[in-house]
Amino acid sequence: MIEIGAPDGTRIAVWRSGRGEPLVLVHGTSADHTRWARVLPELEQRFTVFAVDRRGRGASGDAARYALELEIQDVTAVVDAVGGPVTLLGHSYGGICSLEAALRTPAVARLILYEPPIPTDVEIYVPGMIDRMDALLEAGDNEAVLTTFMTEVVRMPADEFAHFRSLPGWDDRVAAAHTVVREIHAHAEYRFEPERWRDFTTPTLLLLGGDSPPLFA
Repeated sequence: MIEIGAPDGTRIAVWRSGRGEPLVLVHGTSADHTRWARVLPELEQRFTVFAVDRRGRGASGDAARYALELEIQDVTAVVDAVGGPVTLLGHSYGGICSLEAALRTPAVARLILYEPPIPTDVEIYVPGMIDRMDALLEAGDNEAVLTTFMTEVVRMPADEFAHFRSLPGWDDRVAAAHTVVREIHAHAEYRFEPERWRDFTTPTLLLLGGDSPPLFA
């Protein structure tokens, strides 16, 4: 594990493994770098992998103030520290962080976005859900926060959620439930402006899960 300093002084933990050209992995909401465990052995055969713990997760530090822009700066700092040309892969909320970071550094040679929740005219959050999650967090019910996120935002089917909840990482995700709520607020305020990418020429691959909810397509 190595640490990289973000512009605001927060230390970002990055887990290095494998051999080959650099691949930076940026996880989504409620996770940490361990979410890549099942695919890591395959990736390590071809890449030097740099799996990020986003701020407030895993071994990374945090700050009193939160904003999406800070996360974008974190990813940019990691990519610049690794040094280009880098392949950058972001999942879900981490995909938005990666997309924005790719505008800020020339070190990204290839960009892979796995279901980034780029705002469209499709409703992601049911009315009142964010307020409900705020209240659950205020009441200290972290498990209910995470359950709400997985069932109402990710829209995980009941049988899959039961399995997900039984996995070893569940307790760590519950402990980081406060980061889920702050990211939902930041995402709800995010506006995608296509014209900012008018001159963007970095080869980009958009990945969609075959069993994912239609809203991602």
